[in-house]
Amino acid sequence: MSTPPSPPGGAVRILVLDEDQPHEVFDVLALADGIARVRSPFLFEVGEELEVRIEDGGQSSEMIARVRAHVGPEEERITELEIRDRPDRSAEPG
Repeated sequence: MSTPPSPPGGAVRILVLDEDQPHEVFDVLALADGIARVRSPFLFEVGEELEVRIEDGGQSSEMIARVRAHVGPEEERITELEIRDRPDRSAEPG
């Protein structure tokens, strides 16, 4: 998946979905080539997968974000998220 670059400080928002309820826990620093660099008061586990909604320029998409790494000193830690398409729930049996 190729995500077009978004300018730092732009209007891009990444919201974590918990039981389809959106929670704004990330300050988006950059989003390019399927990688988001964010700051958060929460320290998610590396490898953890989150259902997210990405809002950019009036458009929104629901995706999966996998925590790839935490970089930088603790007081300025940046979390890297790998963004990928959300599986099609309609294909699930049930």
